[in-house]
Amino acid sequence: MKITKITKTSPVAGAVLVALLAAGCAASPQPTSAPQVAVTSAPMRRTDVVSTIQLPGVLGFDRTYSVVSELPPGVVTAVPRPGAVLGRGARLFAVGGIPAALLYGSVPAHRDFALGMSDGRDVRRLEANLRALGMDPGHAMTVDDHFSTATAAAVRRWQRKQGRPQTGRLDLGAVVFLPGRVRIRTIVTEAGASAGPGTRMLVVNSATRVVQMSLTTDRLGQVRPGDRVEITLPSGGSTVRGRVSRVGRVATAQDSGPATVPVTITLIRPGRAVAGLDLAPVQVAVVTARHENVLTVPVTALLPRPGGGYQVAVTAPGPRRLVPVQPGLFDEDGGTVEITGEITGDATDGAQVEVPLS
Repeated sequence: MKITKITKTSPVAGAVLVALLAAGCAASPQPTSAPQVAVTSAPMRRTDVVSTIQLPGVLGFDRTYSVVSELPPGVVTAVPRPGAVLGRGARLFAVGGIPAALLYGSVPAHRDFALGMSDGRDVRRLEANLRALGMDPGHAMTVDDHFSTATAAAVRRWQRKQGRPQTGRLDLGAVVFLPGRVRIRTIVTEAGASAGPGTRMLVVNSATRVVQMSLTTDRLGQVRPGDRVEITLPSGGSTVRGRVSRVGRVATAQDSGPATVPVTITLIRPGRAVAGLDLAPVQVAVVTARHENVLTVPVTALLPRPGGGYQVAVTAPGPRRLVPVQPGLFDEDGGTVEITGEITGDATDGAQVEVPLS
């Protein structure tokens, strides 16, 4: 055999050599092994498909209010404990031994209540509270904007129950109107301190348990007031139901990321599951779409179709065959997808489709 020593190769010769080597490699058969995927079958089901999005939230209490004293100047003689939940008629605090009681209403108590005062909505709220407290047993008092002798009688009954002088009038500061039951969040002015009109006494929350979350503006159309949601709690992964009560209208720009709007969710019969939880992180599943009584298959049954689109392999009844389908709504939690198209005439509820063996 003659051996030729190559001392220098021109660019053309080098290219020819590379081409020859490539051709020789291509001509030599190479062993190949196609991957084998173990498969099984799963049934089609006619059922409801629900599409959800998962959003982070914080479990806490609804709106925050500052409570200001309008009682005469003096030493604070009583304050509630933080975390206490107070209802209609309860004492919020006391200055110089004079209590300020909680009544329900959105109109501030801004003047003395007494015979001869001018009519107003604050009078109507006072009378509604006196009746709710059982101070108008014979319904002699008409709940309206007028402070009548029957109103004064109801006030005297309430004062007798409180152990206060029965004057039939309530001086400014004796009652504080708030929208409903409250939870004491912060004691601003402690017992023993001095307080006068305008002194900030307490910070309170509504006693309503809510979840607060931020929604990016691109998802505004997916969450609406009235939508029902499922909330996963941090304690053992238990869940409670809720309803979207408010969706903000003003977006807030973020330092990084898209702008968001606040969303408030009211809990539906939370029970003991949320007891002791405050400012706790939760996950909120919001239903964005629902299709009822549709044909579904596992998402893993979808196979790419040559030329685009999807198909499924129907294995029963009858021989195995590939049938084109059109995916509809996806249920991420259930791992299923709605299908339409030729499949509706080829198979029915309970038919088997091919899926990878997990």
